[in-house]
Amino acid sequence: MNNNEISTCDCEVIHEDVINAVKKEMLQEEILMDVSDFFKVLGDSTRAKIMFALDKREMCVCDLAVLLNMTKSAISHQLRVLRDENLVSFRKEGKMVYYFLADNHVRDVFEKAIEHVTE
Repeated sequence: MNNNEISTCDCEVIHEDVINAVKKEMLQEEILMDVSDFFKVLGDSTRAKIMFALDKREMCVCDLAVLLNMTKSAISHQLRVLRDENLVSFRKEGKMVYYFLADNHVRDVFEKAIEHVTE
């Protein structure tokens, strides 16, 4: 039996108890859209590289630009997208601005994604 054969359901049985149980727990459409947007933002390889770097250490725009061989302007644009989704945050130290992952939830999701694709 190949994967195509086992991935389809040939029966007409409806499991109403299962449907009703999940329906009671279904999230609001707005929340699911936000989750979708979250993954769309991480779906860009440049932003994934930035997230990976910031998972290791906080960094300034200049350091990220050198690390990723990109312009400061391009890095700043991607950081703005990540900030808008609350995935990264920053702190100022004099004239320097250091970026880091916004919180442990972001770090956990990102690290779990890496763990999943490297298994």
